Amino acid sequence: MRSSDFVHLHVHTEYSLLDGAIRIDSLLERAASFHMNSVAITDHGTMYGVIEFYDKAYKAGIKPIIGCELYISPTSRFDKDPRYKTGLFHLTVLAKNARGYKNLCKLVTAGHLEGFYYKPRVDKDILEECSEGLIALSGCLHGEIPRLIQAGRLEKAAQVARAYQKMFGDGNFYLEVQNNGIAAQEIVNKALLKMSGELSIPLVATNDCHYLDRADVRAHDILLCIQTGTTVQEKKRLKFRTDQLYFKSPEEMKSYFRQYPGAIENSCEISNRCNVEIDFNTYHFPKFEIPSVKGDNDAIERDGSSLNADEYLQQRARDGLEARLQQIRSKRSDLAAEDIQSYKNRLSQELAVIRKMGFSAYFLVVADFVRFAREQNIPVGPGRGSAAGSLVAYALKITDLDPIAYGLIFERFLNPARKSMPDIDIDFCIEGRDTVFKYIVEKYGGPNHVAQILTFGKMQARAVIRDVGRALDIPLREVDTIAKMIPVNVSLESALSKEPKLKSVADKKPQIEELLTIARALEGLPRHASTHAAGVVISDEPLVSYLPLARGKKGEVVTQYDMKGIEKIGLVKFDLLGLRNLTVMK
Repeated sequence: MRSSDFVHLHVHTEYSLLDGAIRIDSLLERAASFHMNSVAITDHGTMYGVIEFYDKAYKAGIKPIIGCELYISPTSRFDKDPRYKTGLFHLTVLAKNARGYKNLCKLVTAGHLEGFYYKPRVDKDILEECSEGLIALSGCLHGEIPRLIQAGRLEKAAQVARAYQKMFGDGNFYLEVQNNGIAAQEIVNKALLKMSGELSIPLVATNDCHYLDRADVRAHDILLCIQTGTTVQEKKRLKFRTDQLYFKSPEEMKSYFRQYPGAIENSCEISNRCNVEIDFNTYHFPKFEIPSVKGDNDAIERDGSSLNADEYLQQRARDGLEARLQQIRSKRSDLAAEDIQSYKNRLSQELAVIRKMGFSAYFLVVADFVRFAREQNIPVGPGRGSAAGSLVAYALKITDLDPIAYGLIFERFLNPARKSMPDIDIDFCIEGRDTVFKYIVEKYGGPNHVAQILTFGKMQARAVIRDVGRALDIPLREVDTIAKMIPVNVSLESALSKEPKLKSVADKKPQIEELLTIARALEGLPRHASTHAAGVVISDEPLVSYLPLARGKKGEVVTQYDMKGIEKIGLVKFDLLGLRNLTVMK
């Protein structure tokens, strides 16, 4: 099959929250229909969608190009001066290789943890420090060079272009020309064409895509209204003054950039140089420090410091089982020798599976923080889900349910025929959950190694009706009536087919028909990022080696990948859920 001779390198997906309206599935389908063998994502200041995009792109036979549109502070990223609130520059950055991916993670993390002031900002100091392995494009009309051109400061623009070229190295900085139908862009493009010839900095064509089709511009405009809390009637609001920011075909791009030498060809040249590979096949377990103590079990005589995780888990589990059996004997006078042997056999079988699958350190870490909670008199739940089927978990006092007594099956929890991470959900008293989390942070490497996990709130049917209705300035009572016609947990598409009254209202009122049309276009998009109630990740290496970080609303450090993304890249998640009923029982 023929390959396209143009590749989109500047694309905002649904993970440019309330700004990008391109769903990843739709992006890949459209790229495939254009015969593009690769495509980039460059969401605003974040990498939220990277793992979903990477995984789905490879499955679709399309090479994923990992990027981000960074916000560049005109001063230090640590400077929170209100004068610079809106004076940010945009810069499109793409990762060439593993080093580039790690540096991009560092940059995006720095923007959120160090430079956040209305937006996640980086400065040129850290940009230069993390420039290896990256390709930079000069950006949209909000880029530093385009801004200077628009201000008539051509000499300064050329000076800045040379500085970026030096920062990223020859061949790693491009002047970005766009086809977006904005008059100012025409001026900028012509100036960049001239600058390219004078400075020998190559051009590259992009389109700053924010929506998939030209017809999606109205829905995208409403999305911006939802973001800013404004209505379409307001004159002073965020609005893109063009309908051209869609995922254009290679033919459309080539037609416009015919007079821009190399701009189209360089999109493919850059694509060929971007070859990030993210490992989905290796687990990154936290480091568990084995204490230097002898166990009670005679099977292992060495000090704990000389044991590996498998051996230490075996020691702890066998000692723990002996303690549990003593409890069982005190309650069951009929416990026979063969019953005791069945416990020991089951324990050995489970330990063999855990050792074979490489999960010993995981059990040791969970047992450690559960032990800490009990020592602090923080109530811990008896066990939930399939983990209650593990005798090892019972022996380690992770759970308090005897799986043999209740006929619970270990293979439902951990099956050697299906390699996936064990998932032990631990319930804590809601007042003590933070104490346990702080212990984990201190014990396992600090905030560089431990973070809470991000989750996304989606625009569900009833909620998106209210959001869109507000943006369209439809009376609240009327919008509320429409929203209540939609059954709970039912999509708009399904509601329209199942609720004749809803369809009837839409047929009679054009405004309601538009409301439903736009709401269907936006339904399911991520609306906001928040901190997962339970999920925690603990890593062997600094987390930023694997993923970007951000801050939650309370200032806590969170991952920019959600639960699925965390598991895909082999990081180990732990579920610490705070339950109010355990607090009441306390």
